[in-house]
Amino acid sequence: HLLQMWTNGINEASKMALRAWERETGIELVQINGQRRYGGPPPGWVGGPPPAGTEVYIARLPQDVYENTLIPLFESVGKLYEFRLMMTFSGLNRGFAYAMYTSLQDARNAIATFHRFQVREGCAIVVCWSTQKSELIVNGLDVSVSQQELEAVLQMVTEGILSVTLHASPCQRPAKLAVLKYRSHEAAALAKKALMEGKLRLRGAGMRVDWLDPQLKQKLRLWEEEPSSSWVHRGKSLAVPRPAALLPSLQDVLECLNILCWRHHLRTPLFVTKCVQVNADGWQRFWYQVVIPGYRVPISGFTWVLQDRQGQSEHEKAKVAAALHILRVLGESL
Repeated sequence: HLLQMWTNGINEASKMALRAWERETGIELVQINGQRRYGGPPPGWVGGPPPAGTEVYIARLPQDVYENTLIPLFESVGKLYEFRLMMTFSGLNRGFAYAMYTSLQDARNAIATFHRFQVREGCAIVVCWSTQKSELIVNGLDVSVSQQELEAVLQMVTEGILSVTLHASPCQRPAKLAVLKYRSHEAAALAKKALMEGKLRLRGAGMRVDWLDPQLKQKLRLWEEEPSSSWVHRGKSLAVPRPAALLPSLQDVLECLNILCWRHHLRTPLFVTKCVQVNADGWQRFWYQVVIPGYRVPISGFTWVLQDRQGQSEHEKAKVAAALHILRVLGESL
């Protein structure tokens, strides 16, 4: 009872204005699974749903803005088939929504009119095409978890799953990550919510769930390569990167690192590399330091690289080795 009183008191004036608007317009809003929905279809609709590509994604909404402001605003440029506002437990919105129009032209008008529109002074919103994502990524799986075991767990708590693919994790080793493909965006969104709220564990591993980034999807094959080897040099075992022919490009690794930093609200990493030793057989030892604005400490270390004629400079190879190390460190600490 006290919890209900607390949630009702948050943003009370705006909630009262929303209820008054619902009474005046007769519009019915249905809240289920963390979202509040209008339409789908709207009153008086005849026929099937609109074609694919008529939904827009709305982001950076002030959390105390509701449908009594948003629906009239977005209906001013075209007829809405459905409007979905993502909600928190306390009754604030989660900062984003989806508006599906009855025609492609109406959706195009909404993007042209409302992208960077200020719904409130200093609050410019983002409006773009909805990507209709249907794939999730699950990080933090124990290396011993099998595909059959994971599928059995997922089928118990989610619906509409089409495939499960396991990969070695590029950010946290030894560990695995899984790519889950669902039959629709809605099925994937509901699965994401269920998995995040359920805090499911497999063999003591806490699963972290997010949408699969298209760039990361393209890079997964890259990370299936064997990890760095231990090379013996002058009787000593030295941790060195793989030969240049097997190393990923600096651009590929930095893209993955930037994606990971962005997801954890960190800024672009800054690299410093310095050659501290050169051997007669071509091996060079580099010291590196990486500063990530927003992360608690700089990360530094040493790596060996080999001179060759493959076009990649020794400093670039040192940055690749450093970036791979940072991916592992961040995967373990975030």
